[in-house]
Amino acid sequence: MENPIDKDKITEAPSTLPYAHHVGSAIIKPTEKGVVRSRAMSAMQEQTTIQLNQIKKQIELLAEQAKRIQKRVEVSEKIYQADIGFEPTAGHIYHLYEKQDGTWMLSLLSPIEWGSKNSYEFVSSVRLMADHTWELL
Repeated sequence: MENPIDKDKITEAPSTLPYAHHVGSAIIKPTEKGVVRSRAMSAMQEQTTIQLNQIKKQIELLAEQAKRIQKRVEVSEKIYQADIGFEPTAGHIYHLYEKQDGTWMLSLLSPIEWGSKNSYEFVSSVRLMADHTWELL
């Protein structure tokens, strides 16, 4: 008796066929490599764009923090060159004035407390930070 199945239409390794080899097999649809690559490239570009935008926001935040610290350093240097007749305490608020000769003075008194007797120009209220820099208020 002769086998009715054509030997050219069978294989020893059906898992390597580019199509389903029996009715119960998973559907295998050949795709164009260009379409698959295009989808992968789009997904990759979208994901990397999101990540780069997150990093950009972090960089901007760090740059802003660095500017604030630099500003505190600049103000602190000027305050430490000012006339200070007391020992400042961290966390307390003080008031910075410019004298008529261009020098600065740190005071416990706010502009309201000076009243009309004040001959100095008010610059800013400041707070001494724990790291001994000054924060402009």
